[in-house]
Amino acid sequence: MMMKKEAVVVVGVVATVAAATAAVVLLRRWQRSSERRWRRTQRILRKFASQCAAPLPKLWQIADELVVDMKAGLSSDGRSKLPMLVSYVDSLPTGDEEGIYYGLNLSGTEFRVTRIQLGGMTARIVNQESKTVSIPSNLLVRDSNQELFDYIAREVAKFVSTESEKFPVLAQSQQKKLGFTYSFPVDEDKPSLESAIKWKKFSVDDTEGKAMVEEINNALEKHCIDMRVFAMVDDTVGNLVGDKYCNPDVVAAVTLAMGTNVAYVELKKDVLKWSDSSTKSGEMVIDVEWGCFNSSYLPITEFDVCLDAESSNPGEQIFEKLISGMYLGEIVRRVLLKMAKETALFGNIVVPPKLTTPYVLRSPDMAAMHQDTSEDRTVVDEKLKDIFEITNSTPMVREVVSDVCDIVVERAARLAGAGIVSILKKLERIETQQRSVVTVEGGLYQHYRLFRNYLHSCVWEMLGNSENLVIENSNGGSGIGAVFLAASNSNSSIQEDTPSS
Repeated sequence: MMMKKEAVVVVGVVATVAAATAAVVLLRRWQRSSERRWRRTQRILRKFASQCAAPLPKLWQIADELVVDMKAGLSSDGRSKLPMLVSYVDSLPTGDEEGIYYGLNLSGTEFRVTRIQLGGMTARIVNQESKTVSIPSNLLVRDSNQELFDYIAREVAKFVSTESEKFPVLAQSQQKKLGFTYSFPVDEDKPSLESAIKWKKFSVDDTEGKAMVEEINNALEKHCIDMRVFAMVDDTVGNLVGDKYCNPDVVAAVTLAMGTNVAYVELKKDVLKWSDSSTKSGEMVIDVEWGCFNSSYLPITEFDVCLDAESSNPGEQIFEKLISGMYLGEIVRRVLLKMAKETALFGNIVVPPKLTTPYVLRSPDMAAMHQDTSEDRTVVDEKLKDIFEITNSTPMVREVVSDVCDIVVERAARLAGAGIVSILKKLERIETQQRSVVTVEGGLYQHYRLFRNYLHSCVWEMLGNSENLVIENSNGGSGIGAVFLAASNSNSSIQEDTPSS
């Protein structure tokens, strides 16, 4: 009987040892599998970083090609890849403007009307106020702009009616001057993208632009407003005009927000496609539309190719898709999705469903993750939970997410920096003692500290620590720029039959 009991004990011990051995084998297999997946994750990360790299020689190649395209765009042969839109703004504010002027900025789903009292060189801006008005959604999807302009005119009339109350001393009875700027955020699968493209065309074609100004003026007249639009331009041009009013050394204004663009002051003799000699100034503001730029030197990855192919405008706005806030988070999402599929980065056999949703990761959330300096990347953890519903990330995984953000942002900022250098090179202001100020507007630059740091580092790397170049925040925005446009263009426009467009 004892022998049977001993046999049972021996069998039990053997079974326990076998189970323990099997567990050890499984654990080792899991560890080896985990190590292989992690190595695969690192390979994807290294390859992506290598493809996104923008070393100094490549940056100069990009800047040089941008200059070539800018010069071609200013010629009359129409072979340029860059639009180089002539803004018809050749009369910039000098600071001695006086009187009450209005500006209107139309952007996406709202518009902002601004009134400023200018007091000349001694007083400059005496008084200023503005009002933001939401636009009913049904007016944003119409083929005709007439109902939209009627709505805007009615709201402007209400704002103008308070002028004598706000400015009792200098209230004017003569015709009021209005500057008009427009900006539409580039947003996938929304009417705003089509609207933006449509409105850009008004700046390309002088006839259509003047027709648009006439429609606005007719709406103002219809609603008994003694006011006339004296200038209509893209918001980046408006930023340039407003910033130049504050600082005459400003030579260019850059927008780095959901979309991107640059406007600069060009010598009129170099604008070969502009043949009108009746204008009084030797300068002309050019709306570059550099988001259209494309080049074989751009560091484009498989993720960028797929993003472009699946966008609403494939093959277009390539530079913008690499550097603007609209697309940066989407590039990060696509890289993380590949890692989730091929390496189970987030520990799930099934890919987290929210990770497959396009454009779910916005640039402000990306910035918060990227700039998280906590030891365990707690902000990254919170964003992964809130945005992708990923609840089981480890500190190592969060570090990978931060690294992907860093790679995407560094590339974007360095490309934007190369773009700024190209403007300075086109203006022959690199090897000069002239002071050049470039202003930058937009949340990507103003609120994303690491993006801003990378951009500044890139420019200094390309040019050296030049004391003659200053890159700074934009001062007033395109709405105020519209006011200064009205002030500086009203005299010349009154003498002519048609306002600027």
